[in-house]
Amino acid sequence: MASALAAQLSQIAANSTNSLNLKAQKAAHSKSLIFEPRVAASQSFDTLYTLCHEGFQELCLLDGRFLEFQRGIFSEQSQEIDRTQMTTAENTDLNKQIEAFLGLVGGRLRLNPGIKAVEWLVRRFRVHEHNTHFLLTTFLPYHTLPIFNTLMSILPFKIPGDFKFLQPYVRSLTSPSRHAIVQAAITNSTFMATLNSYVIRISRSRVHYPALLAFWAGVMTESVGGLLDRARSGRKGVQQQNEQDVILKLIPTLNEGLAMKDVPDLRLGCYMLLSVMASKGGLDDKILTAMMEALVLGWRADTITSGLVCLSVLANHRAAKQLTRRLTKELMKIENLPKLLINISQQRRVDKLANGLCLSLTDRLKKQGDLRALSIIQEIIESQILSDQQSGVVLKSLLLVAHQLDDSPEQITLRPHLASTLVGLAQLAGHTGDLVRGVLRDTEVDIDELEMKLQTTIRPELLQASTTDDAIMEDATTEPAAPSFQSLFDSLPTRTAAESSFLCHDTSHVYPDLCRAFLSSTASEADLHTFDAAPILRRETALEDSLYLTFYMRTWSAPHPVLARASALQLTTNFLLESKMTSVDVQAVLPYAVSALSDPAAKVRRAAADLLIAMNHLYPETIESKKELKNLPRWGSEDLYGPGPETTTTLKWLTADVVMRLLREILIPSLEECVLDAKAIQTILQRAIQSQSHSEGSAKADSTRLPQTARASILSFFASHVVQTPQYSVKLRLLASLNQVRSVGSLTRTKILLPVLQQWASLSVEEASRYCREAEVNEVDFDDECFSVITSNDEEGLQLLAQIIKGEAASDRPTLLTAAFKRLRSLWSSLKGHSRLTTAQMLIATALSQPSKSDHHTQLAAQTASQFLGSASLTTDILLSFMDDLPTAASMTDKPPVSKRRRTSHGEVARSSIRDPKELSDAIRKVTFVLQLIDSSSPGTHPELLGGLFGILAEIQHFKAQATSELAYLQGLVLSSLFSILQAFRSNPKLKLDRAAIRTDLLVDCVQKTASPQVQNAALLIVASLADIAPELVLHSVMPIFTFMGNSVLRQNDDYSAHVISQTIREVIPPLISSLRKGKTNIVSGAAELLLSFVAAFEHVPSHRRKGLFTSLVQTLGSEDFLFAILAMLVNKYGPTESIKNFAVDLTSSFRVETQLLSVAKYLDLVSDILKPKPTYSVAILNTNDDGLSDPSAVAFAEMRLLPAILSQRALVKQAGKILERDDMDSSRIRDLYSSLLESILGLADVVKEEAQLHSSCGDILEALLGLLSTSEFLKSAEDLLNRPNDSLRRKILRALEVRVDQESTSNAASRTAMLGFLPQLTAIIRESKDVLYKHTAVACVDKISEKYGKKDLEAVSAAAETIASEDCLGQSDDRLRVMALLCLASLVDILREGVVSILPSAIPKTLEYMELSVERADGQKLHNAGYAFMSALIQHLPYMVSGPYLDRLLKISNLSAEADLDDDADESRVQCLHLAAKQIDAKSLFVALEKNWDLAASQGPVALHEYVEVLQNAVNKQPKSVITKYSAILSNIFKKAFDLRRQQTVSERGFESEVVTELEDELNDVAIKMIHKLNDATFRPIFAGLVEWASSSLPKKDTSGRVLRLQSLYGFITLFFDNLKSIVTGYASYLIENAVDILKNVNPKDEESKKLWTRVLQTLVKCFEHDQDDFWQAPAHFSAVAPVLCTHLAYSSSLPVNEDLISAVVELAAAADSSDHHKELNGAILKHMRSESSSVRLAAVQCQQAMTDRLGEEWLSMLPEMLPFISELQEDDDDIVERETNRWIVKIEGVLGESLDSMLQ
Repeated sequence: MASALAAQLSQIAANSTNSLNLKAQKAAHSKSLIFEPRVAASQSFDTLYTLCHEGFQELCLLDGRFLEFQRGIFSEQSQEIDRTQMTTAENTDLNKQIEAFLGLVGGRLRLNPGIKAVEWLVRRFRVHEHNTHFLLTTFLPYHTLPIFNTLMSILPFKIPGDFKFLQPYVRSLTSPSRHAIVQAAITNSTFMATLNSYVIRISRSRVHYPALLAFWAGVMTESVGGLLDRARSGRKGVQQQNEQDVILKLIPTLNEGLAMKDVPDLRLGCYMLLSVMASKGGLDDKILTAMMEALVLGWRADTITSGLVCLSVLANHRAAKQLTRRLTKELMKIENLPKLLINISQQRRVDKLANGLCLSLTDRLKKQGDLRALSIIQEIIESQILSDQQSGVVLKSLLLVAHQLDDSPEQITLRPHLASTLVGLAQLAGHTGDLVRGVLRDTEVDIDELEMKLQTTIRPELLQASTTDDAIMEDATTEPAAPSFQSLFDSLPTRTAAESSFLCHDTSHVYPDLCRAFLSSTASEADLHTFDAAPILRRETALEDSLYLTFYMRTWSAPHPVLARASALQLTTNFLLESKMTSVDVQAVLPYAVSALSDPAAKVRRAAADLLIAMNHLYPETIESKKELKNLPRWGSEDLYGPGPETTTTLKWLTADVVMRLLREILIPSLEECVLDAKAIQTILQRAIQSQSHSEGSAKADSTRLPQTARASILSFFASHVVQTPQYSVKLRLLASLNQVRSVGSLTRTKILLPVLQQWASLSVEEASRYCREAEVNEVDFDDECFSVITSNDEEGLQLLAQIIKGEAASDRPTLLTAAFKRLRSLWSSLKGHSRLTTAQMLIATALSQPSKSDHHTQLAAQTASQFLGSASLTTDILLSFMDDLPTAASMTDKPPVSKRRRTSHGEVARSSIRDPKELSDAIRKVTFVLQLIDSSSPGTHPELLGGLFGILAEIQHFKAQATSELAYLQGLVLSSLFSILQAFRSNPKLKLDRAAIRTDLLVDCVQKTASPQVQNAALLIVASLADIAPELVLHSVMPIFTFMGNSVLRQNDDYSAHVISQTIREVIPPLISSLRKGKTNIVSGAAELLLSFVAAFEHVPSHRRKGLFTSLVQTLGSEDFLFAILAMLVNKYGPTESIKNFAVDLTSSFRVETQLLSVAKYLDLVSDILKPKPTYSVAILNTNDDGLSDPSAVAFAEMRLLPAILSQRALVKQAGKILERDDMDSSRIRDLYSSLLESILGLADVVKEEAQLHSSCGDILEALLGLLSTSEFLKSAEDLLNRPNDSLRRKILRALEVRVDQESTSNAASRTAMLGFLPQLTAIIRESKDVLYKHTAVACVDKISEKYGKKDLEAVSAAAETIASEDCLGQSDDRLRVMALLCLASLVDILREGVVSILPSAIPKTLEYMELSVERADGQKLHNAGYAFMSALIQHLPYMVSGPYLDRLLKISNLSAEADLDDDADESRVQCLHLAAKQIDAKSLFVALEKNWDLAASQGPVALHEYVEVLQNAVNKQPKSVITKYSAILSNIFKKAFDLRRQQTVSERGFESEVVTELEDELNDVAIKMIHKLNDATFRPIFAGLVEWASSSLPKKDTSGRVLRLQSLYGFITLFFDNLKSIVTGYASYLIENAVDILKNVNPKDEESKKLWTRVLQTLVKCFEHDQDDFWQAPAHFSAVAPVLCTHLAYSSSLPVNEDLISAVVELAAAADSSDHHKELNGAILKHMRSESSSVRLAAVQCQQAMTDRLGEEWLSMLPEMLPFISELQEDDDDIVERETNRWIVKIEGVLGESLDSMLQ
């Protein structure tokens, strides 16, 4: 209840208005924005009102809106308003007025009238306290002005949570920075919401001002950016959620801000926020669209520009391109929208906004026919604010809209406007015009159809371009206005000068004008008829001359608009249908009509089909007689391509019947197919003309085919027109069809079409480009079709092809050369025999040619020919011919070639100088190229090249000498090809190998005399292959190869070299070993040189490849014969280092157990051979000189050091154990090998027993060998070996046993039984052996076995324990043996428990004796620790055995050990043992022993005593209350000795320092308190009384100092006693009163110890007074005994520390004796001292009264009347200090009473 009441009172105090506290009210009144606090405090409200009202009136003059506050908060009655007396509703109304005024005055706070008006609100209505929130927000935009600092100075202590960020600035009265406000908005969402709501409220009230809105916009923009930056996260989902949270907080503010049309600055701020959110927020399209739509609603002329900028930002982050309908509608309301966008685009991107608008307008145009959209789109495109891609999309959309127009009235109205827009855009100049025209070209919309639908010509530039093929424009930069058709038609001449055909090869001067007029007429049907009747065309005589029809033939074959081409065909068709001549041969039109069937436009193809049908009408329906057909007039036969024999004689014509069949049987039936597919005509002609052998068809179909002569004539007919026509588009289309026909009978297409290629090749680059450009034909396509006329069996065509490649023709036409190679590549597979060989030779000659830098044709030809040969399939004949043509070294030397090649050693060709270095360079270049071709031609499929390749390899050896270069690349190419061929021989035994062609000497040279690893590897692989195919060819070269490998290849670190080595070993070594086995020599000795090459390279072989290499080597050689030799040679070469041992173990582990043991046996035989007087095979294996081994013992010692590592490897032991578990042949073989090994090593040990090193090595090998056995087998062998007299060997056996025990598993029953059965043997060794080290090892074995298996056989372990505790072991003088014995006994105690009791009578005394000796010796710490380990084990398991004298001695030894200078391990072992003793040993035994041990521990030193206290503390903590109570008498005696420690140490000459004693007393006091907690009152009260009596009277009266020291210790304990147990033990003070009063009375101020005792007594009394809850000290007997003495001691203030202790005691006594009588007695006694002659006594009395006043308050001041006279006297005291303290006392009294004493003291 007290705590709840206190909380309520504190809350009331916090909310109190201090209505009764005048001082607080005065302080609150002094808070001012204008005046200093001192001045403000003295001002009345009347004065303030007069001053502030002046400011208010000035505001009313500035803004009439202030007048409404005249009758409210600024009325004269406002002076009387006290809001603390108002109701809640009245206060609410007042707050509304105040906030309305603050909102209005916010824009005028820079003016003095504004500050004066706010001053009235602060002083009268305390708005800084009651309206803090609104006031701070109003002033915040002015945070950099001094007025804001002044405002912060008057704020209440507790400011709103929204503005907590201002607290540091309030304390320091410094202006907050803008950054701090921004950070607050970022981190404090409440502050951001407050600021937003304030701005919206002010704006809604229309009292906003620019400073506020600019401040808000800036802060919020930065804050939103910061919030979005903080929202970022590594997880996309989290980031999106965070960003949405930020946006959701801002959306209400944005909605309200954008809705206020009349607050433009607020809208601008919202625009800024939207821009930041779009830029950093990662918003989706839905939100961005909603923002954009909200933005455009309600904007005005003054915000449109800024709004468009914001829209552009939002549009840039929006994925969708097209704007919404609502957004477009609002944008359409803006005047001069394109101009605004253009102006904005000069500073920032608006392309996405403009693009979306255009697309939306296009959609609006399509659906609603809104014509305003066209002008906006046109202006935007013309202004180039869109990218090219965006403009293209908009234009395509417009074209699509135009294309989809129908015949509805609305869309008919739209047509002219849309046509005008498209024409206007198409006629634009510069980049935009080019872009528009490019879109028109690339669009999928049929522009011709579109033009017809819109009844306009959208592409005027095409009309101009189409008429300039025969005329030169005078000024290319001018753009003439498009003339009308009538003007063009009127300007046409009425007749031609000398032209008879418009298909002449000569330039026509009339055709351009005619074509321009014709194209212009296509827009109108009437204009077309007018043009068709032009006199110059002579339509009436069209079938008699060529002018009319050739004009239209040329027009529809030219790249004019589809409408123009179709119109030309239609006019021609109409003419033929209207012709009065019903029988005329118009076959000259046929090639052009067929060409039109290949036109890409379906409309043109349809018109061409109509033309062919019309042509058919000109021929008789039936063939009445051939004579009549021959008499048919043939149109154009004389001047189709111009007059003259060069054009007329080369044309081939068809007979009329063939023309009729061609039309009626071939073309007309397939017209529908041709209309649908532009390429169908090619298939139709190919099927109709092709010979039967080259086309498919049944016999029935063949009977209906045209005869061969007719087909041949058709082919010739079309071919002649291809040659003669000047229209290159016709040439290309007809060539595409005719190239599908291979031949007709003996007539090939090459024969009749080759002139086309020749004609085309004869043109210059410029001419060819011009013709293709004018015809809009792809030049590359034309090249390809021209070369397609060449077939593989036509020599003339191939010759022309070769001429072009070699540059003999068309050398300036690179595209033609590329096409030639392209055609050759397609023909290559069909070339046969001589043609292919000749072509290949031509190509290699071209590839190897060396053109000059300026000869670009030859350079390109050489490069392309090289690439062609590299990728083409070359036959063996071609490759052989290439090899035969290669230059030889003999042909290039100065001397004439000899008839027989002379050799030097190793297959080298005799050196001779080359005539010309360039010739050598050319030769190498040619050889390189040919070898590259061979390498890329799968040489394995050309085994015939084997001999030639070896010949080239020989030539390369000569070239190497002359070129002073390795030529490694050439050698690598040859060797790679040779390897592929040999692999083919290996995979196909049926192939016959030409052994005479193989040159092994060259391969050896490549291995030995080339520095390139790649060449070496390749040569080795070939040698390996030969060793498999023809081993007899390589055997004589094996050793040089392996010698070289050791020096080079083995050192390589790449996978390929490793593969080469593996192949070489696997293929070459087996035949070598086979040959050695056939001989009579030792195969190991015979292969020693081979092994040495690998051993010598060991250190250079990469470490990760060593095992694989040597494993492969040993397996290939034969592991049983060569493994030991490899190991021995490695040790001999590099010594028995750790790396060699590790490698040897790794290598041997790769083989079977039997192989490993057999190798070890052979290894031992080798060692034995080394030690022989005349070694045999070991000399050869170890590669010594003729003198033999220089130091056989050293060599043998080094070799023997390897075997222990091999024999002790875990894998070998494990595998051997598994085999030995089986009873089969393998296990029998292993046992025999093991026996042999054991016999060998023992025999070797006998041989070298005189040499210590070798003998020791034998022991190591034997130890490792024994480790191979299972435990049972090992122990059997150990028993036999332990009977040998060699102590060193026996110790090794036991050490091996010790290690074996650690390795064994406890679950192995067989091992357990064997180990426990071996214990008697070990105990016998301990009893009987005189070798201490041997005994030590045996004890260690017993320890290990007992620890692991002892609990399974306690009898055996017990017998071992007796032996170890006997004189034969523990009783020995060797410390090492003693330590081992004690440690073993410690383990045995843990195992045997009570079973070890029988040995303890002898073991414990010896142990304690050794421990005592170890403390005295510097080297005895191990024995010390071992002794404590044994004692700890006993205390843990048999605590009752450590008691009485044993425990006393243990404590004594521990005391000595504690003060000895031992290491940390020794201290730890001792402390652990003592802690264990405290917890385990019987309480009585321990407490008795501790009581006895106190004096000894105290005499040894503080460390021993500290450990003594720890033992006592652990024992007290461990024992229950009953035990502590039972042995309280013993504990009382212990503590009596403890409390006498200070006296004893003070008297002693070697006593402890005072600080040490104090520290020990503190520890003992803590233990005593813990003990007391476990005692009851009945038990402890007598002990306490006895302690007091013992301390005060047990010493002689003369021993005053001793008594004082003893009482110091006692009172130190009692002080802690009273403080810890508090009111429970207050009654115990009755035992102290007499003694305490006596001490206080008899204190000797001159004696420091007496003063210390006096201080401790007072401290004890203070603690007792403090915790008196039973009115103990209120009893008169108790109070009267103490109070006078305490008050009397005030008189000793000059010599005793009265202020520190005595005054506290008196005050606490007064508080405890809560009685007016007692208080009067104390007060009277204290007042007496105030009139003391000593100023220090008076001062002490005054200070005591101060403390009484503070502690007791009004209760004590009830005696104030008695004090007043004394106070008056002391006010005029002579001592200044006394006078000052008296005044302080008076202040305290006034503070308690709440009134002044001045009137009382007068």
